[in-house]
Amino acid sequence: MKKRYNFILGLALLGTASCSDFLEVDSPSAFTDDYVMGNLEEADRLLNGVYAGICSNNTYGNAYLTTFCFNSDVEFTTSSNETQSASHNEYKLFDCEADASNLLSTWNAAYSGIERANNFIAAAEASEFYAQGNEELMQMIGEAKCMRAMSYLDLVILFGDIPFSMTRTYDAESLVMPIVNRDEVLSTLITDLEGIAPYMNFASELDAGVERCSKEFCWSLIARIALFRGGYSLRPGATPADIGTMQRPDDYRDYYTIARAYCDSVISSNTHNLNNDYMQVFINECNYRVVNNDDPIFEIPFTQLVSGNIGYVHGPRGNESNAGGTEGINQWGSASASVRLNAFYRFTFDPEDARRDMVGFWGYESDGTPTLENDRNNYCNKWSKFWDNDHRMGYQSAGNTGINFPYMRYADVLLMFAEAENELNNGPTAEAREALKEVRRRAFRNAANQGEMVDTYVDAAGTKDDFFDLIVDERAWEFGGENIRWKDLVRWNLYNQVVYTTFWRYYGVGSDDYSYDLYDEYDTYPRNIYYHVVSNPGDGSFPNTVLDVIEFFTDPEYGVDCQWSPIPVDYQVDHSDRLPSITGSDAWNQAEWFRWIDEDTGIARADCRCSLRGYIYIDQQGSLFPSDMPWYSLETDLNSLPPVRYILPIPSDAISRSNGTYVNYYGY
Repeated sequence: MKKRYNFILGLALLGTASCSDFLEVDSPSAFTDDYVMGNLEEADRLLNGVYAGICSNNTYGNAYLTTFCFNSDVEFTTSSNETQSASHNEYKLFDCEADASNLLSTWNAAYSGIERANNFIAAAEASEFYAQGNEELMQMIGEAKCMRAMSYLDLVILFGDIPFSMTRTYDAESLVMPIVNRDEVLSTLITDLEGIAPYMNFASELDAGVERCSKEFCWSLIARIALFRGGYSLRPGATPADIGTMQRPDDYRDYYTIARAYCDSVISSNTHNLNNDYMQVFINECNYRVVNNDDPIFEIPFTQLVSGNIGYVHGPRGNESNAGGTEGINQWGSASASVRLNAFYRFTFDPEDARRDMVGFWGYESDGTPTLENDRNNYCNKWSKFWDNDHRMGYQSAGNTGINFPYMRYADVLLMFAEAENELNNGPTAEAREALKEVRRRAFRNAANQGEMVDTYVDAAGTKDDFFDLIVDERAWEFGGENIRWKDLVRWNLYNQVVYTTFWRYYGVGSDDYSYDLYDEYDTYPRNIYYHVVSNPGDGSFPNTVLDVIEFFTDPEYGVDCQWSPIPVDYQVDHSDRLPSITGSDAWNQAEWFRWIDEDTGIARADCRCSLRGYIYIDQQGSLFPSDMPWYSLETDLNSLPPVRYILPIPSDAISRSNGTYVNYYGY
C-alpha cells in the first residue's frame, strides 16, 4: 500500500534533531537515544523522518530536477538574458555566484537530511536491538545509510570536495564539518554501504516495496557511486581564481570493477525486470501505482499535498484558472512544465523507439484547449498530473503532487553493467551486449524494425570505443528528463564537447547559417508544420484519455510526418494538392518550427545565443565570448576545449559561518 509511513509524524519527531543551517544544529535533547530506540515502532517513526528529509522540495522534490538540472543535449531550458541576472542563480547556464538565491536553501536542506540520517544511525547503533543483531533494525540502519549516501553523492556531483561527516552534530567535536576530498568521500560511502548491504532485505520482502531502500537499491547505489568515483570531475586549480581541470583518478579501474560486481548482483537476483512498457512505468507512478518487481528499484516516496513536484514540473504546461469546476484542466489544477527537453533531442531517436513518446509538443489553457509549444524546447511527458485520469489532486492543486520519482531504475543498472564490462574488458563481452539489448528490447518491443534496432544494432559495435558510443547514446534516450545526462557527460569528460556543439546547433539553426551545419543535419529538421486540435481518441495513445490533443499532418503514403521531419520540396511541388488547407472551415494551422529568427533584429533569437552563456555566448553584434573560444568548424579540436564550470560555489553564508575554513575555487 502506497505511503504506509507517516512522514509528517517522523518530521515532528526529528524537529529538534534537524537544522536550519548545518553549522548551527540543535542537539536532539527532546528525545534521548534510549527513548527513540526503546522499541521498533519508535525507531520506525524516527526513520520516517529521514525519509521526510530527502523529500524536501529544496532537493529531490523539486530543485534537483529543475533548478540544478543543467543544460545539455537532452535537458535544456532556454534563457534570453544577455547579462547575468541580479539573483546570480543561472546554474543551468553555468553563470551563478556564491550569493545566488536557492543555493543556500538547497545546501541546508541536503545537510539537514544528512543530519537526520546521522542521528538515526547513531541512536540505532547505540541501542540494545543493535547489540542483539535485530534484523528489522539492521534493515532500518541500511535504509538510513542509503539515504545518507545518495545525499552525499549528489552533493559531491554538484559541489566537488564538500563538508563531510558521518557523525551526528550532537557527538561532533566541532560544529564545522571539515572539507573532505571527493575521492575520500565516495570511497567511504562505498565501504559503508558494503558493510550494511548483507543485512538488508529485497524490495519484495519489504511492506512498502520500492518505496523503501532495499538490498537491490543498496547494491545499485554502490555501483553508481563507484562509477562517479572512477569518473572525471572538475578539480580545483592552484588558486581560487583558477577554473580548474578535468581529472580522473589513477585507480579508476578498481571502481569500475566494483560497479560491475554490484550491478551483476542486482541482475543475478532476478528481482527486477523491464516487463512493463517504457511509458507505462511513469504512467503507473502518475496514478500512484507502485510496482515492486519491474523497472523502479527505489522510488522516492512523496506524499500528496505534502511533497514532490513530479508531474507538476514535468509534462504539458497547464495554465491556472480561478474558475474551478470540472472542465478542461480545471479537473487537475495547474502545471508549470518547467522541465524541458532540448529542441533537437527528439530527432536523435529512431522513429519506432517507444521512448520518443516522452517528447511533448503542446500545453493546455485552463479550458482544456491544447496550444502548440514553440519556444525552442519541448516538454518532458514522462510524468504529468494530467496522466492521473482520476485527477486526485483536484482543480485547486499545483505542486506537491505526491507522485514518486524513480531515483534508481533497473535499466540504469543494466547500462552501468554494460559500460563497466566494456571498460574492464577493453571491448564488449557477450554479457555487456545482452544487458544493452535488454534495454533496447523494451524500447522497440512493438516495433517492426526490432531485430535491426536491437541485435543488429548492438552486434555491429565491435570495439570498445564503438560500444561506448552506443552506451553514451542509449543513456541519452533512456533517461531524458531525469537529470542524469549532464552528470554522465561530466564523468565521461564529454560535457564541454556536448555543450559546445549544442550551442552551435542552436546558433546555426537559429541564424539559418549553414556554415555551422558540419554534418548535414539542418535540412532534416522540419521548418513548416501543419496541425489542428482534435478530440482525444481515448485509446491510450495519449496518456490522458479526456483532454483534446493536437494532430500533426501526416501523409503515410509518401512518408511525410511534419512533426518529425521536413516536408520535401518535391512533395510540395508534385503533391501540393495533398497538403492540408490553411483556409476555410476545415483549415489547419500552419506554424514555423520554433520561429528561430528574431523578427526585430534579424538575427538568431536571444535564447539561441544566451542559453549556455556562462560557457559560450554570441552577442547581438555577432561577437563570440569568451574571446579565446574557437569558432565551430571541421578543424575545431573538441578535445582542447576549456572545461565547463559546472561545479557550484559553496554558499556565501556557509563560508562566513565556517570562520574561514571554507574557500571557493573554480574562479568564484
